Amino acid sequence: MTIVTLERNRAMAAGLAAIGLWGALATLSVLAGPVPPFQMVAMTFAIGATIGIVRARRRGLGWLDLLRWPGRVWLLGVAGLFGYHALYFAALQLAPPAEANLVNYLWPLLIVLLSAPLAGQRLGWSHIMGAALGFAGVALLAFGRGLTFDAAHAFGYLLALGCAVTWSLYSVLSRRFGETPTDAIAAFCTAASLLSLVCHLLFEATVWPATTTAWLAVIALGIGPTGGAFYLWDHAVKRGDIRALGALSYAAPILSTTLLILCGLADPTRSLLLAALLVTAGAVLASREMWKR
Repeated sequence: MTIVTLERNRAMAAGLAAIGLWGALATLSVLAGPVPPFQMVAMTFAIGATIGIVRARRRGLGWLDLLRWPGRVWLLGVAGLFGYHALYFAALQLAPPAEANLVNYLWPLLIVLLSAPLAGQRLGWSHIMGAALGFAGVALLAFGRGLTFDAAHAFGYLLALGCAVTWSLYSVLSRRFGETPTDAIAAFCTAASLLSLVCHLLFEATVWPATTTAWLAVIALGIGPTGGAFYLWDHAVKRGDIRALGALSYAAPILSTTLLILCGLADPTRSLLLAALLVTAGAVLASREMWKR
């Protein structure tokens, strides 16, 4: 195994870990209780920033080293992390959550499609079909729960599409800044946390987690899905096969639904198994070139 192959495999493992953590997002959010969304982001991103700062300081980086990034790197990072979540919460306010979430989950498919023109990747039929199968699985899961689209919520759907475009662009364009170390995520999380705090103070009433379990869930969110996962994803999209990562990302909503069911927070549906099979088939198809090497 060559050094390049080993590095790519490690990056793919980091990407899979990030996707797995995102699969726990819904369950941990439910356990955290009715904390306002921008307050939640401010809290969890602060935890995520702390992870990166501690990691960087232990490696000998100074405080200024965590801030000295080119302007375009700052723009991409803050727009990606804060912009995505701001659009997502706005979409959930203006459209039914299930429908908005389905539109939002166009981002893995967009990552695959944008990887050719923006990241210089060769795009084959297996990548496109793999991502399409993944989206079909997620759509099946959503429609199996009675999802319907109403034109009255068109602006909310448009914002959800903005989420998908924002995260896919952030993921693909991050590959162009492969020389920027993952330490930069700590700075982006800090900025996103502060911006979220401002939005919280302007638009929300403060509601603190009510129980020990809720506080532990908030901490777990910051360590995992809305904190630590961003460091893993950054390494993955810069060093791994971004086309395969896009298709593999459709495992997140399947894992999310499965975990909710296992924790007794959602009811099982007949569509879950078929959706999981479609997502699995899509992931295998999209990553088949990688396993041949």
